[in-house]
Amino acid sequence: MDDITFRSDTVLSDIHLQMPNKSHFMVRLNAVGQPVFLSHFQILWDEDLRDDRHSDNEYEKEPTKQRDRCCGNWRPEQNGNSINEDRRQSSTIHGLEALLDDDGDLEVIRKPVQEKEEHSREAIYPIILTKAMEDPTEDEELEHHCQDSIKIEHTMATPLEDVGKQIWRGAFLLADYLLWKRDLFRSCTALELGAGTGLTSIIMATVAKTVYCTDVGEDLLDMCERNIALNRHLRNLSDPETPYSWSEEEIADLYDSTSVIMAADVFYDDDLTDAVFRTFYRIVHSLKNPCIIYLSIERRLNFTLRHMDISCDAYNHFRKCLHDLENITDGKMKFTAEPIKPLFPQFFVYERGEQLELWKVTSEILLDHVPACKKQP
Repeated sequence: MDDITFRSDTVLSDIHLQMPNKSHFMVRLNAVGQPVFLSHFQILWDEDLRDDRHSDNEYEKEPTKQRDRCCGNWRPEQNGNSINEDRRQSSTIHGLEALLDDDGDLEVIRKPVQEKEEHSREAIYPIILTKAMEDPTEDEELEHHCQDSIKIEHTMATPLEDVGKQIWRGAFLLADYLLWKRDLFRSCTALELGAGTGLTSIIMATVAKTVYCTDVGEDLLDMCERNIALNRHLRNLSDPETPYSWSEEEIADLYDSTSVIMAADVFYDDDLTDAVFRTFYRIVHSLKNPCIIYLSIERRLNFTLRHMDISCDAYNHFRKCLHDLENITDGKMKFTAEPIKPLFPQFFVYERGEQLELWKVTSEILLDHVPACKKQP
């Protein structure tokens, strides 16, 4: 038989992995035959609600001894060991001795084989799901969500080249910051590169004047348009009559008004990271006004044969590109990068670990490059 060759590995976002099955529902197949799911994400505006949601699993995070104390299985320590640990160790030793034969070998006691009884298991019948409606915006639950929920179409496990069709924690981290600093972004014009499902752009559109949601691929852009339509119930969100076509007039309008550029979790491939930073450089140099760039990234630890150790190659390359951007000496622009500590509130339910980072890059036009103003008579 011929050997099986895997052309590409599939990856699955932690966001989808940790969500309960009832939170996402398959609605259709996209143009390339991938299943598309519809998920609901609640925006936790209430501070008390945020605290309750994020503390649901604190019991599981408690140390074992702390949980034993809460459950009544723990006793005060004696000689460095708790009483229940001593009892467990002694009972384990006696149990092992009982399983040894005369020669000291372990004698495995096997469960006797019982005759199979007919109909010993409960009958399980499949659940037949009907095809979803063509227009998901007519969902009956829409009135219950209003301003407190966002609905996103996405895929699940995908090849690496299609990871933009999933939702990643970096998008939630940037969305949290946008919601926390919404007064700062009110009435601004923003551009997102590598928008993916459009989640971050949709959140920004609730406060901004205009958001340019951009990515590569017709199937991905179609998903963005559908997600915008799904979230018309959010304040100040409306989908454009025609898609952005990068015409000369549209590009000129983008250059004249954009003051914020965003990119969420697009730095997982070195070539793609280089392309994103080159795009940053070209766009910022063409903008009429200085802008601020917000970048979210997750440090992903991988064991590599090249290093024979755990490393973060993609993250290290991102930091190198960030350092090179700060050290550009073209006499026109100056870039300053600084991390934003993730101490702001968490408006979505996800695991915000220490591997998630948010960066702020400020661009400044050098005085030598500013055209001299005409003096008043």
